[in-house]
Amino acid sequence: MMNNEVKEAKAKYDLEERLIDFAVSISLLSEKLPETRFGAYVSGQILRSGCSPALNYGEAQSAESRNDFIHKMKIILKELRETMVSLKLIERRNIYDLDKTSKAKDECNQLIAIFVRSIETAKRNNLK
Repeated sequence: MMNNEVKEAKAKYDLEERLIDFAVSISLLSEKLPETRFGAYVSGQILRSGCSPALNYGEAQSAESRNDFIHKMKIILKELRETMVSLKLIERRNIYDLDKTSKAKDECNQLIAIFVRSIETAKRNNLK
């Protein structure tokens, strides 16, 4: 049982670290966007939505109930999906390195999948 607790703690840490790394990569991307009206607008949006999941994940870990946890996880998912749309806009406008944009989209997609599964699991456990 102790081994499972260690694995769970490591998984939480890894996800938190992954969200922090994602936020850092998004912040660097946002600073490299052109200083046009579109670039400035998308830069601000992606900076907020891309950093939000890491910050909200800390809140989710301190949720007051399982319903509160699910709600906070859904907020994270919404922010990740918003970030994905911003990345697609950046890609289609071709205003940032396509390889780096593609890598950011891949990581965002993986994080979205993780949170979709986590929310589904939490909902199932909430019914028990």
